[in-house]
Amino acid sequence: MIEPIVTEKATAITEKGNRYTFRVSPGANKGQIKDAVQGLYGVKVVAVNTMRYDGKNKTRYTKTALLRGKTAAFKKAVVTLAEGETIDFYSNI
Repeated sequence: MIEPIVTEKATAITEKGNRYTFRVSPGANKGQIKDAVQGLYGVKVVAVNTMRYDGKNKTRYTKTALLRGKTAAFKKAVVTLAEGETIDFYSNI
Protein backbone atom coordinates (compact mmCIF):
# COMPACT_ATOMS: atom_id res chain seq x y z
CA MET A 1 0.00 0.00 0.00
CA ILE A 2 1.37 3.39 -0.98
CA GLU A 3 -0.62 6.60 -1.15
CA PRO A 4 0.55 10.21 -1.45
CA ILE A 5 0.18 12.65 1.41
CA VAL A 6 -1.00 16.04 0.15
CA THR A 7 -0.89 18.53 3.02
CA GLU A 8 0.50 22.05 3.32
CA LYS A 9 3.68 20.79 4.95
CA ALA A 10 4.21 18.01 2.39
CA THR A 11 3.60 20.46 -0.48
CA ALA A 12 6.15 22.88 0.98
CA ILE A 13 8.74 20.07 1.15
CA THR A 14 7.99 19.18 -2.48
CA GLU A 15 8.41 22.75 -3.72
CA LYS A 16 11.60 23.27 -1.73
CA GLY A 17 13.59 20.14 -2.51
CA ASN A 18 11.91 17.84 -5.07
CA ARG A 19 10.81 15.47 -2.28
CA TYR A 20 7.45 13.70 -2.17
CA THR A 21 5.66 12.27 0.87
CA PHE A 22 3.79 8.95 0.93
CA ARG A 23 1.92 6.90 3.50
CA VAL A 24 3.23 3.34 3.21
CA SER A 25 2.70 -0.07 4.80
CA PRO A 26 4.31 -0.36 8.24
CA GLY A 27 6.23 -3.47 7.16
CA ALA A 28 7.72 -1.93 3.99
CA ASN A 29 11.45 -1.25 3.91
CA LYS A 30 13.25 1.49 1.97
CA GLY A 31 14.11 -0.75 -0.97
CA GLN A 32 10.51 -1.85 -1.42
CA ILE A 33 9.30 1.75 -1.19
CA LYS A 34 11.87 2.85 -3.79
CA ASP A 35 10.84 0.06 -6.19
CA ALA A 36 7.13 0.83 -5.72
CA VAL A 37 7.51 4.56 -6.43
CA GLN A 38 9.71 3.93 -9.47
CA GLY A 39 7.25 1.36 -10.79
CA LEU A 40 4.08 3.40 -10.20
CA TYR A 41 5.27 6.80 -11.36
CA GLY A 42 8.16 5.99 -13.70
CA VAL A 43 10.70 8.23 -11.97
CA LYS A 44 14.27 7.81 -10.67
CA VAL A 45 14.42 7.74 -6.86
CA VAL A 46 17.65 8.96 -5.25
CA ALA A 47 16.86 8.55 -1.52
CA VAL A 48 14.12 7.34 0.82
CA ASN A 49 13.64 8.53 4.40
CA THR A 50 11.06 6.80 6.61
CA MET A 51 9.26 7.75 9.81
CA ARG A 52 7.07 5.62 12.06
CA TYR A 53 4.13 7.18 13.88
CA ASP A 54 2.39 5.57 16.86
CA GLY A 55 -1.39 5.77 17.16
CA LYS A 56 -2.80 8.49 19.41
CA ASN A 57 -5.27 7.86 22.20
CA LYS A 58 -8.58 9.64 21.63
CA THR A 59 -11.36 10.34 24.14
CA ARG A 60 -14.82 11.71 23.37
CA TYR A 61 -17.46 12.67 25.91
CA THR A 62 -21.06 11.95 24.89
CA LYS A 63 -24.41 12.11 26.70
CA THR A 64 -24.47 8.41 27.40
CA ALA A 65 -20.86 7.42 27.99
CA LEU A 66 -17.19 8.19 27.70
CA LEU A 67 -15.86 6.74 24.44
CA ARG A 68 -12.21 5.79 24.20
CA GLY A 69 -10.29 4.69 21.18
CA LYS A 70 -7.02 4.91 19.33
CA THR A 71 -6.01 6.11 15.88
CA ALA A 72 -4.05 3.73 13.70
CA ALA A 73 -0.25 3.67 13.66
CA PHE A 74 1.33 4.33 10.26
CA LYS A 75 4.61 4.75 8.45
CA LYS A 76 5.50 7.76 6.31
CA ALA A 77 8.16 7.89 3.59
CA VAL A 78 9.78 11.00 2.12
CA VAL A 79 11.17 10.16 -1.32
CA THR A 80 13.81 12.32 -3.00
CA LEU A 81 13.73 12.24 -6.80
CA ALA A 82 16.55 12.79 -9.26
CA GLU A 83 17.11 16.27 -10.67
CA GLY A 84 14.50 17.14 -13.29
CA GLU A 85 12.04 14.37 -12.27
CA THR A 86 8.52 15.26 -11.04
CA ILE A 87 5.34 13.44 -10.01
CA ASP A 88 1.94 14.89 -10.92
CA PHE A 89 -0.69 13.56 -8.48
CA TYR A 90 -3.53 15.40 -10.22
CA SER A 91 -2.97 14.23 -13.81
CA ASN A 92 -5.80 11.66 -13.86
CA ILE A 93 -8.53 13.58 -12.05
